[in-house]
Amino acid sequence: MAAYVPVPWVSPLLYGAVLLGGLYYLAADLGDGPGLLSWRTAGFVAALAALAAVEAAGRRRSLPPVPPLLAQCVLTGAVVVLDASELSRALFVLLPFTAYFALGRTAALALGALCLAGPLTGHLLTTPDWYRDTEYVSDLLMLTVGLVLAISMAAVAVGEQRARREVQEYAARVAELSAATERNRLARDIHDSLGHHLTAISVQLEIASEFAALDPHAAGRAMTEARQSVKLALGDVRQSVRALREEAARPALTTALTGWAREGGAGPRVSVAVTGEEDGYGTAALTALHRAAQEGLTNALRHARASQVSVDLRLAEDGARLTVADDGRGFTPAETTTGFGLTGMRERVHLVAGSVDIDSAPGRGTRLTVLVPRGGDER
Repeated sequence: MAAYVPVPWVSPLLYGAVLLGGLYYLAADLGDGPGLLSWRTAGFVAALAALAAVEAAGRRRSLPPVPPLLAQCVLTGAVVVLDASELSRALFVLLPFTAYFALGRTAALALGALCLAGPLTGHLLTTPDWYRDTEYVSDLLMLTVGLVLAISMAAVAVGEQRARREVQEYAARVAELSAATERNRLARDIHDSLGHHLTAISVQLEIASEFAALDPHAAGRAMTEARQSVKLALGDVRQSVRALREEAARPALTTALTGWAREGGAGPRVSVAVTGEEDGYGTAALTALHRAAQEGLTNALRHARASQVSVDLRLAEDGARLTVADDGRGFTPAETTTGFGLTGMRERVHLVAGSVDIDSAPGRGTRLTVLVPRGGDER
């Protein structure tokens, strides 16, 4: 059981009450005590001070729980013996109270039973008819009630501290999961936006380099497209920064996809077809479709060596269907290690309850199909 902290004000309050009560008993000469100025009174005060010091040291230092508890038992017995007023018997309730925090409920109940068995044994040995004496019976009942209340108070305090720890641990786990989710989202954004544009820039610069002497016009167009890709990359960076500061803007999916179309010039021909309306689709769904199309086009430009790439998006009433197909060299999906792009795309699509399917084979090109339901919130 994890160590819990006792209620700090209970013990000092009880020690103070016992000290004042014992000294008042002697000063008012209420019994046959030794007097206020005597070695017994000095021993009573010293033992009570030592008891308070032991408990304070056990609370402040990381000590094993058993030695301080044993010391408290011995010092409590000494205080009870030296106290002429017998008020210090109330200190017995602190022993199971402290044990509950340090050792648990079982130890507290066992120690409470011992604290009750001590006076009971003393009555049995010294006073045969003690159970007929109202004073003895009432003292025993009051001790029993005090022990029950002390153990109950300790149980409530331990339960409250346990609940607080669980809440703190839960909050820490939530913070950790939130941080991991945000890291994954940033990784997807960086890969899907900057990765796509950098791939396009790389392809366009290669075309410009290869066609510089053979076809200066095609090389110039490639350089123009490379500069345009740089502008788009900077725009995506600014949009990502804005998204970190405020709510992400709703992407204009149709406009973004249409801007990828490319009919002539060097490099593969890219055709884009979009049918249907974006109304009814949330920001997360449109972003997932946009990034999926971007990833499919990026892979076609980077790996497929295709001459033609088609991007087809159909926005229906029940859901959206995105298809990115190329006539490139293809690959075997089962034998290919999934990269960051496909992993991030699947994560995005699955967050909006969609599905991803890749159909490809060597020499037959690649077809990427993404299905996203309409009106589904991000999970």
